[in-house]
Amino acid sequence: MCAPALSLSGWDGQIRREGAEGLYVDDVRALSELVVTVDGAEPVPLGCDIEGGSTNRFDAAVFEPGSLAADPVALVTRRRRLRPAGLIEDIEITSSIGRAMSLALEVRLAVDLAPLASVKSGRAPDVEVAARRDRAGRLAWPASGTSVVVVVAGSPPPGSVEAPGGRMRWDLTLAPRGRQLVSVSVDWRGTRRGAVLTAASRAARGRQHTGSRAGPGAETAAAELSALEVASSDARLTRFVERSLADLEALRVSTPEAPEDVFLAAGVPWFLALFGRDSLWAARMLLPLGTELALGTLRTLSARQGRAVDDRTGEEPGKILHELRRDATVHEAFAGGSRGAATLSLPPVYYGTVDATALWVVLLHDAWRYGAPGEAVEELLDPMSRCLEWIADFGISESGFVSYVDRSGHGLTNQGWKDSHDAIQFRDGTIAVPPLALCEVQAYAYQAAVDGAALLDAFGREGADRWRDLAAALAGRFRSRFWVEDARGPYPAVALDARGAPVDSLSSNIGHLLGTGLLDERESELVAERLSASELDSGFGLRTLASSSAGFNPLGYHSGSVWAHDTAIAIGGLAATASTVASAAATSLIEGLLCSAESFDYRMPELYGGHQRGERRSPLPYPASCRPQAWAAAASIAVLSALVGLRPDVPRGTVVLAPLAGSPLTAGGLHVEGLQVDGSKVAVRLEPGREPVLEGTPAHLKVQVRTH
Repeated sequence: MCAPALSLSGWDGQIRREGAEGLYVDDVRALSELVVTVDGAEPVPLGCDIEGGSTNRFDAAVFEPGSLAADPVALVTRRRRLRPAGLIEDIEITSSIGRAMSLALEVRLAVDLAPLASVKSGRAPDVEVAARRDRAGRLAWPASGTSVVVVVAGSPPPGSVEAPGGRMRWDLTLAPRGRQLVSVSVDWRGTRRGAVLTAASRAARGRQHTGSRAGPGAETAAAELSALEVASSDARLTRFVERSLADLEALRVSTPEAPEDVFLAAGVPWFLALFGRDSLWAARMLLPLGTELALGTLRTLSARQGRAVDDRTGEEPGKILHELRRDATVHEAFAGGSRGAATLSLPPVYYGTVDATALWVVLLHDAWRYGAPGEAVEELLDPMSRCLEWIADFGISESGFVSYVDRSGHGLTNQGWKDSHDAIQFRDGTIAVPPLALCEVQAYAYQAAVDGAALLDAFGREGADRWRDLAAALAGRFRSRFWVEDARGPYPAVALDARGAPVDSLSSNIGHLLGTGLLDERESELVAERLSASELDSGFGLRTLASSSAGFNPLGYHSGSVWAHDTAIAIGGLAATASTVASAAATSLIEGLLCSAESFDYRMPELYGGHQRGERRSPLPYPASCRPQAWAAAASIAVLSALVGLRPDVPRGTVVLAPLAGSPLTAGGLHVEGLQVDGSKVAVRLEPGREPVLEGTPAHLKVQVRTH
């Protein structure tokens, strides 16, 4: 992919009129077929490879018709390079024999311009846009007089172009062991009416800041992710990081209104859009690579911050949106992937999320601690105050907790990160009735209030005590209402239901409580013990719902599957807890993610099966999972961050280095270069039997090394 464009095909590289295959631009299928044949037959597929985030390679063999020889006479290598408005397909045919050979290469294309939401729900129209030849002899598909898909043949020129059949043919002659290259470009042209995403600009932002690291006249980069060099005793970690960074680069986008503010689209193919929660969490996990992505995400979301009360869209003053699309989306009978009930209709700008507003505040605070320029942070203090006001005035209900309920009748039933209709259930499998107050959302709200107060104090603004008082009161209510108990002892319930009853299922949500400050030391230890048990830790990562629950389903969207970002959040919280039990739990979960990453060729999917490791050699894919996906790819950096334990507090002038104790990856040696603190590149060196070392830290920061 190369956002906002993406391509889906079989492993042989052929795009057929089947399922979701196609080239998509701006959530529209610009190409529904791209099939290559040689002498009228499809080459025999040999393999495929991912070359970076936006290029795939496909290899196939050509055999001589009628021959009994086992060896192929030619190799067809296709490199598909995605661009923001289309793709380039380079088709190279290499002869394997010592005599001249003639071949007929044909490329067949079709266009249906189906909306992505229709494809996803199986309602894509069974129609084609008719092709024609333009004056230059190229194939073109006009649509509604505004948008056109054009296919341009490169050198050598096609011997024939057939319209409306959408075919191009090259009659090629290959010298002995020679090769020929044909290039086909597919471009989405026109006004792109209603487009909400554009490719991220690589140019400098040009915005000047006078904050803590940048003096007057300094320019900040365009949210480019810092290049990392990782040398580990476990090669899986290095490969996971490398592949993830390539995918994240391809997911960088901005909006036409503010092309300088770069953020991450959520995932391919279903969620190539701005998602408040997803984009915020991904940017937060990537703070060790620089703060500009975080600032671009914060600015993009604050520009669309809620202003009025609208039950249809879920908008409320100060609220951060859930998703931004070009058009309204309708999902029907698409379990899990619909992120809701059987019928779901969402407006183009939808605010149905209970947690993004608090996460916005936390990201701003964390970016400030990593050294985001003071002026850039100060510009966002007013939107931050509006976020805090939303938590107090709209988020916290009469129950005393931040809760949600869909008032539109067609929106998301659940509005936390587990937003499928059956995600929140009791231990006996009964679905909880909203309004619901999720455990992790209380932790986010607590942390947002504390962090917001710290920012108000730091920048000389009033009102900090109000938010500290709100946080303290929320923590007290949580301690008295959320804790439940079973035969193994106490643990936090996943939620409170409409009656205020604790929803007693054991879930991965409790991992999000760690490191927020909501729990005391003993409570954090109890949570760590639960996360380390096999009913949650599958060996491939953290199950969303414990296997001891009646509703557990290892392939349930939020009821037993494993999500990489969810596991990574728990790992980060466990690493911050810094106890023997917590470190052991984090180590086990890291091993599970690395094992899973290896199984998926290091392109981690959005979610996968929660079956027990030992019963299976590798995790099962989830059928409708996004891959790649922003916060799943960002999980690799969250894992790396937990391992090295880099915790900057630039405003206080300190950097803590606290490597994860007991991990084979830290004990066996780990070198990481390219991390960023206060705009400077730093390196972490962990050597067996030696004191951890942090190199390249700015002179005004004091390094504190902690070993457990």
